[in-house]
This record gives sequence, structure tokens and C-alpha cells, in this order.
Amino acid sequence: MRRLGLQGVVRGKPVRTTVSNPLTPYPLDRVKRQFTAERPNQLWVSDFTYVSTWQGWVYVAFIIDVFARSIVGWRVSRSMTTDFVLDALEQALCARQLERDQTLIHHSDKGSQYVSIRYTERLQEAGIDPSVGSTGDSYDNALAETINGLYKAEPIHRRGPWKSADAVEWATLEWVSWFNQQRLMAPLGYVPPAEAEANYYRQLGQSTSVAA
Repeated sequence: MRRLGLQGVVRGKPVRTTVSNPLTPYPLDRVKRQFTAERPNQLWVSDFTYVSTWQGWVYVAFIIDVFARSIVGWRVSRSMTTDFVLDALEQALCARQLERDQTLIHHSDKGSQYVSIRYTERLQEAGIDPSVGSTGDSYDNALAETINGLYKAEPIHRRGPWKSADAVEWATLEWVSWFNQQRLMAPLGYVPPAEAEANYYRQLGQSTSVAA
């Protein structure tokens, strides 16, 4: 179609969420599309998506712990600023209470919000190693894209249209709670993320007791 000068019809106005600057120095890609983790707080992936409301576009950011696909941070905003994604990061840091001796990688795309000075400095303060994928390649952040897709398919498309950002925020709160506590995940053996993490810590405790 591109060669023939053809373009498909797009419903509504397209939204571009990943805006990168080619002159910006980026962190290395420490993940290389290997979205696996042996423990919680080993690898987080971040991304945000958008929702149409009667009041305009609303943006929703998620931070996912790869080990059990737990959503550890999220935020809804009317603008896609650095503060917006920083709020999601702060929620994740508060929820997880990271130990300094653990190695944690934070992976995102090259969106200007995630490679901004303030976001990068906050990761450094928390002792988190940054990682970014290539530009315009969803496979480099595939797990985050998958969670965005589930979010769009399950609450957003099923329950829309949406009147306001407040309505989206409340629905997102309900969905995240259900996702973490009740949604059965095939990669985890059809248990919810919270149960998978609880099983990990239970087995870890048993192993520690045996070793002692």
C-alpha cells in the first residue's frame, strides 16, 4: 500500500505516545526481548496507553513486575508528561519497598517521558538499572504491550464509551485489583499474579528453613 501511495482509513485522530529524540543518549537494552524473571523485583516493564473520553484523551501508565505479571504501579492522567509516569513509578516503589542489595532492571521504550532527566535520576536514586528497547518496535517491550492490550480489551472496550478521566481512573483501579488478585494467568499455571508471588515467597521460606 505504501508503494502505491495508499493509506487505510483511520477512525478518529491517531495518538502518538512514543516521542523520542534521536540526539538523546539512551540506556542500553538489558532485556533483549527476554521477558522472564526468576524472582519478584528483578525486572519491571513500563508503558502507557490512551483512552478516548467525552472530555478528551486520557493516558494510563502501568509498571509490571515480569516475574508474575503483577501490576505494581499505575496512573491515569489528562496529559502525557514526565510527572505522569513518575507518579506510577513512585507508586511501584512505595508498594514494593525494594531492598538495596537486589538488582532490578526497569525496561521501557524510548519515549521522552521515560528517558527524561528526572525519570532517569529517580531510577538511579532507587538503585534501579534503566533499559530501553528500539524505537517503534513493540516486540522490544512486548510484555508491557500485552498488558496494555488486555486492559483495552477487558474493561475499556467492554464498558465504554467513557465520560471522564475520573470514570476511567475508577475502572482502572477496579481492573488492576482484579487483575492482580483474581485473573487466572496461563503462563503462571492458571493462578493469579498475587498467588504466584505468594507461592514463590512460601517456597523461598521453606528452602531457607531447610538450609538452616
